[in-house]
Amino acid sequence: MSDDSTIVITDIHAALNASDLEAQKKPAAFITEGGELNGTLFDLPDGVTTFGRSTENTYTIEFDGISRKHLQVTVDDDSVKVEDCGSANGTYLNNDKLEGPTPLTKGAVIKLGSIAFRFLPKGDPERLAYDKLQKDANTDGLTQAYNKTYFNKKCDLEVRKSKVTGSPLSLIVFDLDLFKNLNDNFGHDAGDYVLKELSSIIRKNGVRDEDVFSRYGGEEFVILLPKTNLKHGFEIAERLRKLIEEHDFKYDGQTLPVTASIGVADYRKGVEDGTDLFKRADNAVYKSKEGGRNQVNFFREDG
Repeated sequence: MSDDSTIVITDIHAALNASDLEAQKKPAAFITEGGELNGTLFDLPDGVTTFGRSTENTYTIEFDGISRKHLQVTVDDDSVKVEDCGSANGTYLNNDKLEGPTPLTKGAVIKLGSIAFRFLPKGDPERLAYDKLQKDANTDGLTQAYNKTYFNKKCDLEVRKSKVTGSPLSLIVFDLDLFKNLNDNFGHDAGDYVLKELSSIIRKNGVRDEDVFSRYGGEEFVILLPKTNLKHGFEIAERLRKLIEEHDFKYDGQTLPVTASIGVADYRKGVEDGTDLFKRADNAVYKSKEGGRNQVNFFREDG
């Protein structure tokens, strides 16, 4: 066998070992089969995970035939068990109605209402392929931030949670100032560089694990901040504004002028869904632009 062949085989083995190690870090999961959520992953970490229509569940699923608290999954070191929570329509495991806590094996199909899940055990290598598909579906290709579709779903869900629990929720919307001029003067490649660089510094310095940072379209971005009141949201927005203003955006030996106009809004009376919350924050962005750009404003009821 030639040295080149040996190197190739060694590289393949290394890649497989790396995949196995990556898979071992993944928790057990449900993968949705069919319907508009087809291919969506629901992680099942150690402890108890619940599914149902209520926002008090670990996963809120609003589909036909699903009760407020429908299904409970318990994960420990030795097993994964599912149990119906007294739902109106029952839960089915491999077409048999669940009666009490029941252990799961790989490939088991769990149906509740109009939703069907397939079970993937902890560390299953198959999980990696679904992770990639889900990432591709939910992220913007250029910036690697979440995309608009993912943000809209999460924003609606977080507004519903705030309605039920009273937990604060804020949204930051920001738009890069005079971005068309930057593209015209320095070229679209420079504009793409700015969008990618901006996304990178925001992810590294500006968002928590529970926040949702997304590219909403063009040069417009959003950051959804669960459990964050308006005052704190404004402080975060101002910190991000300074971070953008002071960052050295260098492309092809030139320093590019980059600032952002930012708006902040929070969940309160009059906000019925994610669209309402976005419109309020977007309204505040226009105030920042009208006020001279490179500033932060929050939504005011009086305009």
